[in-house]
Amino acid sequence: MILLISDLHLHEGRPDITGAFLAFLEQRAKHTQALYILGDFFEVWIGDDAISPFQRSIAQALSDVAATGTQIYLMHGNRDFLIGEEFCELADCQLLKDPSIVQLAGERVLLMHGDSLCTSDKSYIRLRRVLRNPLILFILRNLPLSTRQRLAGDLRQKSKTSTRMKASAITDVNPEEVTKVMARHKVRTLIHGHTHRPAVHDLSGDKRRIVLGDWDTQGWFVKVSATRVELQPLPFADTTTSPDPSDESSN
Repeated sequence: MILLISDLHLHEGRPDITGAFLAFLEQRAKHTQALYILGDFFEVWIGDDAISPFQRSIAQALSDVAATGTQIYLMHGNRDFLIGEEFCELADCQLLKDPSIVQLAGERVLLMHGDSLCTSDKSYIRLRRVLRNPLILFILRNLPLSTRQRLAGDLRQKSKTSTRMKASAITDVNPEEVTKVMARHKVRTLIHGHTHRPAVHDLSGDKRRIVLGDWDTQGWFVKVSATRVELQPLPFADTTTSPDPSDESSN
C-alpha cells in the first residue's frame, strides 16, 4: 500500500490536526511501502536552522515510521519551500522534485504540489517564480532569523488578503495548464494538492486529476493498492480507532 497526503499546514496552534496526523502515521503509514507528502506539510518554514521543538517532534514521528520500512517522500509547497536536507535527515525522508513521476497501481502518475498549475493567478505565479529562483533562495536562507520571521508573517498575511479578494476560478488550477502539463509528461493521472478542493476530476482522453484536500475539519489521503488509486476522507474521529485489518493485508 502507498499513501499520499498534502496540505496539513502543521503548527502548534492546531493540536487536533497534529494528533490526527500522528494517529494516521501510527495506524496507517507504518509498514506501508511509501508515504508521499505533497507540500504545505507545515504552515510555515523559515529555514532548517530554525527548527522548533514541535517541528523536531514531527521529524521524529516520521523517522519512527521510516524505521518500519516505509519510504517517505516530501515535496515542497508554497508555505514550506525552505525545508532542506537537515530536516530530511532528521525525518529520514527524501525531498521529491515538483513535478515528479512515480509508478502507482501499474501506471505512471504525475505528482505535484499544485500551485504552479494556478496560472490564472498571474500575481501569484510571478511571486512564485521570484521566490523559487536559486539566487533568491540562497539569499533567503542566509537572512537573519528575525528578518525571515517577519517576511514569513508578511507573506502569509498578504496571501490571505489576496486570496479573499480573488475569484474562486483564479485561485484554482487552470484547465489548459493541466492539459498541457499532463501531455508534456505523457501521463493519464495527475495527483496534487494546494487548492483545498478535494475531488476526482474525469478528463478527456480517459485521464483524471485527483486533488488532495487540506487537513482542517477532517483529513484527506490517497490510498494506492496494486490495482486502485482512491481519494478518501479521514474524519478525525476515525484516527482514534484501531486500523482497518484490510489495510494490513494490502501492504
